[in-house]
Amino acid sequence: MITEIFKMAQLNGMRRCWQSREFCMIRSMPSCQSGDGILHKPILGLHTMIGGEGPLSYAQNSSYQRGAVDVAKPNIEEEIMKNLDIARLSSNSFWIADFGCSTGRNSFLAMQIITEAIQRKFHSERLISQIPDIYVLFNDQVTNDFNTLFRSLPLERHYQAVGLPVADPNSPAWNKGKVDYVGARQEVYDAYSTQYAEDIQTFLEARAEELVSGGLMTLLVPAVPTKPENSDTSYKSSTDLPLIGSCLIDMAEEGRISEAKIESFNFPMYFTFPEELKAIIERNSRYNIERMEILEDPGKYAMTSANARASIYRAGLEGLLTHHFGYEIIEELFDRYREKLEASPALLLPDNNTSILIFVLLKRKME
Repeated sequence: MITEIFKMAQLNGMRRCWQSREFCMIRSMPSCQSGDGILHKPILGLHTMIGGEGPLSYAQNSSYQRGAVDVAKPNIEEEIMKNLDIARLSSNSFWIADFGCSTGRNSFLAMQIITEAIQRKFHSERLISQIPDIYVLFNDQVTNDFNTLFRSLPLERHYQAVGLPVADPNSPAWNKGKVDYVGARQEVYDAYSTQYAEDIQTFLEARAEELVSGGLMTLLVPAVPTKPENSDTSYKSSTDLPLIGSCLIDMAEEGRISEAKIESFNFPMYFTFPEELKAIIERNSRYNIERMEILEDPGKYAMTSANARASIYRAGLEGLLTHHFGYEIIEELFDRYREKLEASPALLLPDNNTSILIFVLLKRKME
């Protein structure tokens, strides 16, 4: 669920390639990952989920993310039936963009839900003969494993598939002795929050350029229930990323990693809360919020063993960590992470995971 917040610079190339396309629907998960930052530790390069279909791959370790799609399914189906204005379609093609498809397994499920709901909408209005050709743009970083995605395309599907990579800019704040904002000074937390708001605004503006008037966009946003009173209670009961960070720091103290490497690294991830996200969206004048609902995060039930949790986080973070620290530390790092989880079983209990999902349906305003 570590999804990129794409920048306008990234999307310029995409618009040049598809300037004649107007998207009727966008599915995205602008979750917790910031792009360009105000933090003074740069995170450079492109970082994608582990490709292929091996035991450490994202394809084999994404049940957490699949749970998010499953829990949002009724909302997506209901809102397409209620809000998709098929009378305004101006062509016989219908374009859907998935921003953050990875190697496809969960994306295919989401596209099946969306395309079947679209077809039901046409059936319900007795417009069966007018069902348009549906095209899905599977979009991710240029280093994403699109080969696995296209090899895995379902044979029985109601759409034509197109792969479209984009590039990612670099990320610039100083967070001495830490690699995330949990437990950091207030200024660091504020820097993450400010950057997140800027990135979401950029994301929304970019999507508005591609979404037709009256078009729909669904967002699934990992979050925490309320604004933290301080950075110590920021996200997911302060486990996961801080725990992985503590393993990195342990390795630095033992001379396994240079302290300079630690000081030049931050996890570029932030977990918002409902009021903050709503305020950010409302500052953008190009959408109406049609629905905003808090869902329980079912993915936390997929991470009740130390091995499963370590595999899920490795699948998502290995590219980022390898780029900065080198591949040679990865096995030891996640072994240490798993051992810390096993030493504190309470961390694995679903009830100790306070994360939620925010389902948002936006409609592009008429212009």
